Amino acid sequence: MDQFPEVEWERKVLEKAVLAAVIEQRRARRWGIAFKLFLLIYLGVALWLVAKPFKIGPHADAKGHTSVVDVVGQIADGSQTNADNIIDSLRAAAEDDGTKGIVLRLNSPGGSPVQSAYVYDEIRRLKKEKPNLKIYAVVSDLCASGCYYIASAAERIYVNPASLVGSIGVIMNGFGFVEAMGKLGVERRLLTAGEHKALLDPFSPQNEEEKQHIQGVIAGVHKQFIDAVKQGRGERLKDHPDLFSGLVWSGEEAIKLGLVDEVGELRSIAKDVIGAEEIVNFTSREGLLERLSHRLGTSFGEAVLGAAGMNAPLR
Repeated sequence: MDQFPEVEWERKVLEKAVLAAVIEQRRARRWGIAFKLFLLIYLGVALWLVAKPFKIGPHADAKGHTSVVDVVGQIADGSQTNADNIIDSLRAAAEDDGTKGIVLRLNSPGGSPVQSAYVYDEIRRLKKEKPNLKIYAVVSDLCASGCYYIASAAERIYVNPASLVGSIGVIMNGFGFVEAMGKLGVERRLLTAGEHKALLDPFSPQNEEEKQHIQGVIAGVHKQFIDAVKQGRGERLKDHPDLFSGLVWSGEEAIKLGLVDEVGELRSIAKDVIGAEEIVNFTSREGLLERLSHRLGTSFGEAVLGAAGMNAPLR
């Protein structure tokens, strides 16, 4: 007979409690591992879906597909529609074995002349590298300025009769606060090293020499724009005094001026021109971290230009 029944009973209860705790801990660890594994699989599938081109239409067949790259919104280094994204999308589409033709789907007011020129040059490079792979442009609502710069490199440009096309020009704008500062009794104190370092300073009187210099700069960019359009469109352009004045035209008028070719939309181009009804979208989308990185990389330059009252997009 046990001389210490209460102690033995407590020991057995303690053992059971410890064993239950260990089992529960193991169960929790297994659930934790399972949850982490499930989360990893979920993220992997999500990343695969994001990276995989989005398909519209039936499953792939032997006839191949029409590849689409969207150019939507402002074309700028810090935006989703920047040259790197557009060029990556074009290259991915061009390298895909099933691509029978590429359509740039355009709806943009323009933006950076540099970003637009990068894309223009890439389209021309791809056309030279793959002469049998045609790149077309389809305009929805708007294709102005830098967007038209890009479009002019395409094989043909299709529009809706009510689309707005053109705005072949360059603008740099800002504000002047000199008189307002005088009325408020504010004194401007500015120190520079370099005679024209405070170029277009909005808080100083406008300097005529600097104004003429900047006018020459934007005129040079305008000429580059015009030359690119002429190179891309060739003899299709009609002789019109306002063609490169910065005006916009409806799609119907743009056809008459040779700025675009004819009326058409994505599905009809895929079916009747390219001959591949299946549509696959190759548009590259930046993730949140990439967008933040681009934004941080350009914010300083934007701040400097903004402080000087300078802004020179193609529009």
